Amino acid sequence: MSSRRGPIDAPVALIVGASSGIGRSTARLLAARGARLVLVARGADRLRAVEEECRAAGALAVDVAVADVLDADAIQAVVDRILVDHGRLDLVVHAAAVMAYGSVEDVPPEVFTRVVDVAIHGTANVARSILPALRHQHEGTFVIVTSLLASVPVPTIGAYITAKWGQLGLARALQLEVRDEPDVHICTVAPGAVDTPIYRHAAKFGTDVPSPPAPVDRPEKVAGEIVRCLDRPRRNRSVGLVNHVVILGFRLVPQLYDTLVAPLFRRTFSPGDGTTTEGNVFQPYHSDDDAGERSSHP
Repeated sequence: MSSRRGPIDAPVALIVGASSGIGRSTARLLAARGARLVLVARGADRLRAVEEECRAAGALAVDVAVADVLDADAIQAVVDRILVDHGRLDLVVHAAAVMAYGSVEDVPPEVFTRVVDVAIHGTANVARSILPALRHQHEGTFVIVTSLLASVPVPTIGAYITAKWGQLGLARALQLEVRDEPDVHICTVAPGAVDTPIYRHAAKFGTDVPSPPAPVDRPEKVAGEIVRCLDRPRRNRSVGLVNHVVILGFRLVPQLYDTLVAPLFRRTFSPGDGTTTEGNVFQPYHSDDDAGERSSHP
């Protein structure tokens, strides 16, 4: 993949899933760089809080749009507005995700489907909207936040595993489809455990909130890798000390991996009291609680 020479001044950046976690940290980092930002998420209150943070951090411009990645028309309208207001689009970050805990048997079909749809159809909706603009410019970068769990399976989050494996396959297909545009880049950034609210906000069926598996990175570390893709695009970036070891173990000694992964992963869970919740799978949380939460985005 070719890469641009030197940093881009005042890039125009669209961040989908900007209201918390990795998306929020990426917005702050780009704001400090003087970017022109367009922030998209489902929750208006949390999105406005991030808008204020980015203005205070030095963003040249900040616009916000409340939209769901599964609403293709809404995402297209956001992109159309960016092109009218700014005339170009340099960086698109897709960091939106929802999670459900519970076995495939226990997670209701509608919840399972929604988790998968957000990752796969949501990513496809963003790609359909932004790629014509990047092709017209003959340059630009689309960063898809995937996961270590897009490469290895674990029990008890089958919906999320299915979603992330499918999302990575889609990203790989997109990389092949833009080979005719050498300065249009599709990049994936795959974090391991990250300190974000996704665990606490997840749907739960038959289990309590797990403890994040160590080592746990800060979202700012992942955001740094995302922003690095703007100036030095790479097809795949991994964030996490043990990511490569885990992937190698899964690929080279699959029987040993299968023997160890279930008991090790389940040690992070409490048995649960039978309470079920859909979490934020269908509706966003409205409180701005990122700062006080200690959880993880695998």
